[in-house]
Amino acid sequence: MELLKSYTQTKSTYIFWLVTGIILVAFNLRPAITSLGPLVGMIQEDVGLAHWSTGLLMSLPLLVFSIMSPIVPKLANRLTNEVTLLIGLFTLLIGIGLRSIPMTFFLFTGTLFIGVGIAVGNVLLPAIAKDKFPQHFGLMTSVYSTSMGLFASLASGVSVPLADGMHLGWQGALIVWGIPAVLAILVWAFLFKYNHGSQTDIKRLSSKSNQIWRSPLAWQIAIFMGFQSFLFYVTISWLPEILHSQGMSMEKAGWLLSITQIVGLPFSFFIPVIAGRFQSQKWIAFLLSLCSIIGYGGLLLGSSYPVLIASIIFIGMALGGIFPLSLTYIGLRTKNASQAAELSGMAQSTGYILAAAGPFFIGYLFDQTHLWTVPLSALILISLIVMVFGMLAGRNRHV
Repeated sequence: MELLKSYTQTKSTYIFWLVTGIILVAFNLRPAITSLGPLVGMIQEDVGLAHWSTGLLMSLPLLVFSIMSPIVPKLANRLTNEVTLLIGLFTLLIGIGLRSIPMTFFLFTGTLFIGVGIAVGNVLLPAIAKDKFPQHFGLMTSVYSTSMGLFASLASGVSVPLADGMHLGWQGALIVWGIPAVLAILVWAFLFKYNHGSQTDIKRLSSKSNQIWRSPLAWQIAIFMGFQSFLFYVTISWLPEILHSQGMSMEKAGWLLSITQIVGLPFSFFIPVIAGRFQSQKWIAFLLSLCSIIGYGGLLLGSSYPVLIASIIFIGMALGGIFPLSLTYIGLRTKNASQAAELSGMAQSTGYILAAAGPFFIGYLFDQTHLWTVPLSALILISLIVMVFGMLAGRNRHV
């Protein structure tokens, strides 16, 4: 009896720290990127970057995501999920440190390391949640996606206050986000000894066939995921600059970017739950994309403070809901775990290529026109594309 009680307590402790570890990893998957947007003006002035090269700096992690997505499962199959995740967290921490050195080489090298570290977490967090919580996978997805959005919004809001208000400069404001990485490393190092050998055989789940690449539905999901990521990372990168051009201070613009993400948190949590209750999700994709069109249209047509606030609320609703909807499609449009793993890898590797073009392309358009009119018009067009492919992917079909 005492042995059973001891085992139960040990298992409860393991589950507590496992959930904590998953949440801490989620905390690290966006702040290193979202903290950069409000600080780009300071970085450009200090280092001397053009808008297009700043856009490339924003796009670089996404290119790394695309390259690393097929590699991470193979590495995890050799080393275990936990060891690979720890390597990813250490890589992220190194990247955060390097990027805080005010030289172009270190900015881009550090960003490259950050992309590798986050890519590991992006791929492995769903696998770990599926492995450890197979009966509560949906709930854990909601928990870590909401945690991800919470810290992403916090990073956007406090970047300028950390840099100016606390006199840390942009270097100190960026290096602060190494703290969550250190905490996650400590928890996962502690969890490593509790590994019960329930390692998911990712390699076994990965089909060697190219059938998924020939599926029109799979491509619809990949394009939907890619262009919604395009909108998200462009917004993270350039919304503060857009608002600043409307007369706002960069500090206020940073907080409004934070509010944009906070508005999306309830949508991030509830959209997967709601979508799972219906056979077709076309109407969800339509409404969320419509919010996106209204939001970017408001930024284009209106310059009054109430219009700008309404616009960022609509953008927050759209971005907060569309991302988890794209993740939900991967589960709903497949029949088994093998297909889901295959579709996830395909959608992430191709989708992030589209997403990577976003900050660079929008920065280039601004450099050519010196106005935000053409870039915002492009975002409205992208929102229409997201609507079309979101509705196509939302039909009750399987790959």
